Order: sequence, then structure tokens, then C-alpha cells
Amino acid sequence: MEETNVALANPIRSTYSTILLIFSIVLIVGMIGTGQTKVAQDVHPAFAYFLAFGSVAWLTMVEGGQGSLVGLTPVNLDLYKDTHPWSYKCTRVTNAGDNLDRYLMGRQLMVCLTVFTVNMSSAPVGGASLWGLPDTFNDIVYGSGLVMILYTCMVGQLNSQVNASLCMLDYINNWFAVFTMYVALAIEFSGLLHASYVIGMIVGILAGKPIESNEPPRSIPANLFFWARCLMSLAILGFCFAVTMVALFDGKTTVWESFPPAAAFVVFFILMSVVGMLEAMQIAFFAVAKLPAVERGSSFFALKTCHLLYTGEGNNLPGFMIGRQLCVVSCMFFVARVTSVEIEAGEDNIFGVGEGLQELFNTGLLGALALTIVGSIAWQLVASAFPIAFMSNPITFILLRICLFLEATGICYGAWVLAAIHKKIAGFQRDEVYIGTAEQRQALEKGDIDSLPLGTGHMIKLPAFASNAPAPLKKLLVKDVSVRTYINSLYDEGKENFKDEA
Repeated sequence: MEETNVALANPIRSTYSTILLIFSIVLIVGMIGTGQTKVAQDVHPAFAYFLAFGSVAWLTMVEGGQGSLVGLTPVNLDLYKDTHPWSYKCTRVTNAGDNLDRYLMGRQLMVCLTVFTVNMSSAPVGGASLWGLPDTFNDIVYGSGLVMILYTCMVGQLNSQVNASLCMLDYINNWFAVFTMYVALAIEFSGLLHASYVIGMIVGILAGKPIESNEPPRSIPANLFFWARCLMSLAILGFCFAVTMVALFDGKTTVWESFPPAAAFVVFFILMSVVGMLEAMQIAFFAVAKLPAVERGSSFFALKTCHLLYTGEGNNLPGFMIGRQLCVVSCMFFVARVTSVEIEAGEDNIFGVGEGLQELFNTGLLGALALTIVGSIAWQLVASAFPIAFMSNPITFILLRICLFLEATGICYGAWVLAAIHKKIAGFQRDEVYIGTAEQRQALEKGDIDSLPLGTGHMIKLPAFASNAPAPLKKLLVKDVSVRTYINSLYDEGKENFKDEA
């Protein structure tokens, strides 16, 4: 089991990271049980428990489902139609037309919403303390959001990405995956995120690259419906920022009391820009990785960034992806705290709206929507058109260094332990067991089809979670074809099963 190999190869980091994760969960349970989180205070601790653990459970499918659906796109559906009927239900939908683009856009908002929900249900209110622990400890683990960050990253994201990258068919072969896929598509259909399409068109014009589609041109009614949703989305986005700015300057958010409104305003835009940079960097790094070295830019920082990422065994690229996950979630928690509206008793509602609409503001939905469009999708679309420009940015190099440092600490190694446990309990098997390798599928004249729409105007289909073989083995796999052949031969049982099915 690959996850076990990683954990055994790094026993110290795996052990301390797992202990930190367990301790974080205990602290979250304690804070909610004593009614010291926003949802626990405003509603009930039982509901806060449901949100804290239910939202992260859903996040595992949102993150794992992305890797599975993207990874399975080129594979012939007939190969697993009978063995994995739920997986077939998913890919039959997402492989049609531009549905994968739509799914990826909808799931981007789902990620932000789940992180904001964890913040509301798990983050302690001001002055919270537990079991008589010192204030310094509370400031470090609670005030910084560390416990929620570790819990969300390891349980909700990295753990699922590990298993979904290797066991795509088994991971989404359930009704939960189908339900999650349709929710993501419904979010996109609602038009809330259609401002992203306008941004994509603008980027396409600036880049001089037309946006290509896998679908025929829209009819006049469909075109009117599309543009109506684009206008609605732009109006909603403007309203989200208006509410957020008023709440920030009036001191009506859940940000720390000692934080002045002007500082909260500055932090909000800085963090949104950092999230955008991190989203853009992953796109730019994978896009530039496919280019010859001479085409990767000539500026000082472009050369330093490429040297750090691609030289040697190239382990810094997957290392960046892990550290980036920590950075993005950390920023999201801070943005959630800065933008979540909180009206004290006796204060006027924002813009004088009714209680029902004010309650909607209080959920943090507006902040999540703004962060998704302006702090995530927009940057991805720009990076897909101008990857070299991002590589030449000095901030890119600084953030890369920070992400690699976070990964090197091993603070997220507990995710490998969780992935190994989850894989064992669920009985996941590698996809080769069911559908063979790409070479075997080609031999049966059911080879993979490269049908992914890429480039300007499209959500980027990133590779699944980084290869997690031990470093010496990865080195051999790259250098020696005979080793790769031998590794493939280890799937004897899977090959026999595949031949029987064929």
C-alpha cells in the first residue's frame, strides 16, 4: 500500500502529525461541546457537531471526486459500466460536452462553502478557553485557526486526494459521489458563478485565443438565458463586495475585536490576492512543466522558480501542491473570519434589510462567493493564458518557498495514515485491477481518448494527487524502462481479472 510506504518511510513526521490531528479534533469537540463556537452559541452544539463533521465529510468527496472524474475522462466507459455502475453514472454525465468544466466550476464554490462552514461551526468565539489552558496556548491554536486548518486539510482534502488518485473507480462508485456531482452542476446552472465566464472571455480577448467548446453553438433562447445569468452573477458579485465592505468598515464581522476595520479591509484583499496567486501558481507550474526548458521564461525569478521546481527528481512540484493546500485553507479561514457578518443586539442590519436577508448575510455565503470568483476562478483563467508571466513574478518564488517549507515540516503527514486506514476499510483497489493499464486498454482497441478541453476560458484539469511512491523507486522508474515493466508485472491478479472481464 503506497500510503503505508510513505508513512513508514517517515515515521517521526507521520507520528507527530497524526498526534496533532487527533489533538486538534479533541479541541474542536471540546469547544463545540462547551458552546464556545458561533453555531454552538446561536443554534445548538449538536447542530455545530453536524456541520463541523458533516461538511468535512462532504469535502472529502468534493476533493476526491475531482481527481477521479478528471482522471477517468479519457477512459472508455464500457470498461467499467458493469463493475462500477455509480462511477459510470458520474462519468457518463461529466464526459458529455462541457459538463466537466461546469462541474469543476461548481465544486470550486463547494470547497469555499465547506471551509466557511467549518469556520462557523468550529472556530471559537472571542475569549474562549478550554480546560483552563493558558491564554498563550489559546491564541496559538485557536486564534490562528491552526486546529481547523489541520483538521480540514488532512481529513477533508489530502487524505481523499491520495486515495482518489490511485483508486478512481472505487472512490466514486457510490450514490454520494453522484449526488455531489449533481449539486456541483446545479450550482453552476444557477448562474451564481457565471461572472467567471465573462472573465474568461475577457482573458481570451487579451490573450488572442478564442474559447473552444465541445458543444454546438447555443440557440438564441439558450444564449439569452446564458447572458441573463452572466449579468445576474455580475450584479450579485458587486452586491457581495458592497455588503462585505460595509460590514468591514462598520466592525460587523467575526474578525478579532482588536483588529481595526481599516486593517481588516487591507487583510481581506491581501489574503484574497494570496489565494489567487496560489490558485494561479498551480496552473502555471503544470502548464510550464510541459514546455522545453528554453521556453520557460528568461527573467531572473522565472529561472530560479523553474530550477527549484523541475531539476533533479522533480519532487518539489508535488511538495508545492501539499504546502499550497495548507496555505490556501489557512487564507480561506482568515477570509471567512474577516468577511462573516455578525450583528450585535441592538445594531442596525446592513443596508436596513429584513431579518431573513440579514441571516443570509450572516452565513458567510457572500464572502465565499466573492472569494470563489475573484480569488480563485479568475486567477486560474488568467494563469491558463499567461503562465510564463506568473513564473516571472517574484511573489511566485516567495510563495513557492513558503509552501515547500510547510510541506517539509511534515505537519500534514497524518493524511497518509488516514488514507491508508480509509483504503483498508473501504477495500479500495487500484484502477488497473479493473480496467488494466493504458497499454492493455490500447491492445484491446479500447484505448484512452484525449478529449479534455484545455486552454483559455476553461477550468484547468489538473493531474491527480502527486505520485506517492518512495523517492528511490520514482528515480528508478524514470531512468530504467525495465523497472517500469517489472512494476507493471506486479499486478498479476489485476491483469487476470481484467482479461476475464474483457
